[in-house]
Amino acid sequence: MSLFKRKRRSDEAELLGDEGAELDPAELEEHDAAVGADAPDAVRGDVDTPASGTPVVDRTGGPYDAEEVDGPGERLDVGALWLPLIEGLEVQLQVEEATGQVTGAFLVQGESAVQVQAFAAPRTEGIWNEIADEIAAGITEQGGTVDPGYGRFGRELLARVPAQHPDGTVGFQPLRFAGVDGPRWLLRAVFHGQAAVDPDAAGPLEDLVSQVVVVRGREPMGPRELLPLRLPEGAQDGPLPEDDPEDEVAGDAPPGYEDLQPFERGPEITERR
Repeated sequence: MSLFKRKRRSDEAELLGDEGAELDPAELEEHDAAVGADAPDAVRGDVDTPASGTPVVDRTGGPYDAEEVDGPGERLDVGALWLPLIEGLEVQLQVEEATGQVTGAFLVQGESAVQVQAFAAPRTEGIWNEIADEIAAGITEQGGTVDPGYGRFGRELLARVPAQHPDGTVGFQPLRFAGVDGPRWLLRAVFHGQAAVDPDAAGPLEDLVSQVVVVRGREPMGPRELLPLRLPEGAQDGPLPEDDPEDEVAGDAPPGYEDLQPFERGPEITERR
C-alpha cells in the first residue's frame, strides 16, 4: 500500500532556501550522536567536495529524464515526477491546504525518509551548486551547522538544524541534502531519519531516488520554479489518524521549514495496490 499524506503549506516562498524538519523526538538524541565527532567519514562528509563548476554527475544509473525511459511503467505518476514503488514503501505527498497544490513527495521506509522535489533549471547549466551554497548559508544563519559531503549523486550538504522538543528542550535535527542536475531540471533529495546519518540505511533510499523520473515538459518556466505535481488517479481521502506531539523549530523557522516534516500527522490519502 502507498500512502499519500496531505500537509499544510503556509508559505510557498523560498522553495530552495533554508530548510529543516523534525524527527520523532525519541530518535533525536541518537541521531545527534551519530553526526558528532565519532561519526563515520561517509556520514560526516570528510571527502573533499568538488568546487562550483564541477561537471554534472553521470546519470546513466538515474535519476532519469522522461525522454530517457519508455513511459512511467510501474512507477507512480504524480505529474512532474514518476516515483518508484516497492513492497513496504510509503509515499507521502505534500499538499498545500489553501490551494490543493501538491508541492513535494516523501518516500518513507522504516525509520528513514527522503523528500524529492523537481525544479526548472536553465538549458545551458546546472544550478545545484548555487542552490547548495544558499541552503548552507541559510541553515548556518539559523544556528545550525553544515558539513560538506560528496556521495552517490555528487555534492551533498550534511546539516544539523535546531529543533525544539515538546518539553521545551532544544536539540538538532540531522538532514542530508543532495541534488542532481538534469536537462532543464534540478531534482533535490533531502534525507531524513537514519538515512541522514547512516550510509547503510541511506542505500535503499538512494536506490529509490536513482529510479525517479523527472517530467520537465516543454512549457517555459523560470529557473527554480517548482515543477507541477498532482495527486495520482484514483487516490481517495483516508481517515484522520490520532494526533501525536510534535517538535517545533527552535527560534524563527527558516522559510519552507514546515515543508520538511515527513512524520507529521495529518489528513491522508491512500492507494491500495
